[in-house]
Amino acid sequence: MTPRADAVADDFQLLVSVLPGPLQAAVRALPSQQVLEVVMDLGRPPEARLVDRVERLREEPVLREDLEHVLAQVGPPGDDNRAGIERTLHRVSAIRNRKGKVVGLTLRVGRAIYGTIDMLKDLIGSGRNILLLGRPGVGKTTKLREVARVLADDLRKRVMVVDTSNEIGGDGDVPHPGIGTARRMQVSRPDRQHDVMIEAVENHMPEAIIVDEIGTSAEAAAARTIAERGVQLVATAHGNTLENLVLNPTLSDLVGGVHTVTLSDEEARRRHTQKTISERKAPPTFDIVVEMVSRDEVLVHPDTAESVDRLLAGQAVGGERRKQDVDSGQVEVEAVKAAPPSLPALRPGRTAGPGVRGAENVTARIPGLGGTTKVYAHAVSRDLLEKVLRELAVDVRLVSRLDAADMVVTLRSRANDPRLRRTAEKSGARVEVVKRNSSSELRRVLKTAFHVVEGVDEDQVREAVAEVEHAIERVLSEGVSVPLAPRPPRLRKLQHRLVSRYHLEAVSQGSEPMRHLTIFPLGAEVDAALAQEEAEGTA
Repeated sequence: MTPRADAVADDFQLLVSVLPGPLQAAVRALPSQQVLEVVMDLGRPPEARLVDRVERLREEPVLREDLEHVLAQVGPPGDDNRAGIERTLHRVSAIRNRKGKVVGLTLRVGRAIYGTIDMLKDLIGSGRNILLLGRPGVGKTTKLREVARVLADDLRKRVMVVDTSNEIGGDGDVPHPGIGTARRMQVSRPDRQHDVMIEAVENHMPEAIIVDEIGTSAEAAAARTIAERGVQLVATAHGNTLENLVLNPTLSDLVGGVHTVTLSDEEARRRHTQKTISERKAPPTFDIVVEMVSRDEVLVHPDTAESVDRLLAGQAVGGERRKQDVDSGQVEVEAVKAAPPSLPALRPGRTAGPGVRGAENVTARIPGLGGTTKVYAHAVSRDLLEKVLRELAVDVRLVSRLDAADMVVTLRSRANDPRLRRTAEKSGARVEVVKRNSSSELRRVLKTAFHVVEGVDEDQVREAVAEVEHAIERVLSEGVSVPLAPRPPRLRKLQHRLVSRYHLEAVSQGSEPMRHLTIFPLGAEVDAALAQEEAEGTA
């Protein structure tokens, strides 16, 4: 988005004035509202980076004297290798060599853009805690600065800005007008940001606190402390999306944190999930998460807890997509479709759990039926997996891409990785989970996965599997109970395992050698059948 001139305060000429003379003229010749930063690297031609292009300012390379000229105007960079121009929002960042000498500078244009948060104004006024996410350069700090001004001037709140590197309120002791009447606490070193956050709450009675770039566990803990004291917190964090944040072990506590739990058989069946799943372990620090797609488009998650729960369950997260027209300033709000609160009813040829293919595909993965099974090793040893598969003599091929696999073998601790679940759901790959990375555990799980039944003819295995899959399809599509043909105990056990994947009920009936399984649809009354078996002494 190109900012409108009447809505911007950027003191652009003050930044230009610190450049060497020849470069000043070159930069002034550019459209000032388009310039994002000027880059000066020792021994290379200087460049200006604009919104839509990069302009070379001269052909001669940057000399050490050029770098020293700029540093003499702004002062030496601090511990974070940043310096500023007093009473402006501009930032000068240094690149040093191994001996500590400055060999490059990035002069970034800082702007206070009024009206940049119009599409979030209703959220800011709600008093709820808001976290902004987005890639570098998308405008997070600019929006945060405008949030501080709106809260302080328009909503008349006591606002305290915790300003690391003076990026929000500008350099110098007097804050830039861009933050309005909000007060500002400077941070002497980046590693003290969490201390200043707590100090702001304890000493100055704010109603709202503004923090840029929460990036450590100490800062995440300080943010939770602030939220628990009833102070509105608006902050930015490292990460492009909510999923990035959930997968970040340092910052996941900002959205409630993640831990692994083991469910009972009954609960796993009720939820249609595996027994070991990832769940949110606490209420999120931030009530609302805003993903900044671009300067004029955001994706809002108005209920962080619900969005994280959906993400961990492998469902579409949903949210609100908001776009602001560059010229008119009007905001368009579009709802992003989310998955329903619970999984839909089962359809023929499909299972409730993610990563399990329909009936027509399961038999294709039996050795000797339907061709080679493509297997992907996720968080397990590929060499060990290959060795075990060779020993089992099954028709497989290991693949190097998750989305190309028919089957994924993963550790229990990684089974609920959101990327794995989403890809498996999309491709239909079956996910097999092992407790630990050992040959015995891999052998046990893969024997079950590939229907390896010792002491039974392979043709009998194929026949038993084909029969149970056909019966499962009938139960799911017609809602009727289906009895199977009598089978030896080992084949009945194999059939029972296949039925359990579809969360159906299967009961063994009759006496040997005519004992067989009967498959019941979901919700069917099987008590009578069980009672009959108990009466016959065969349950």
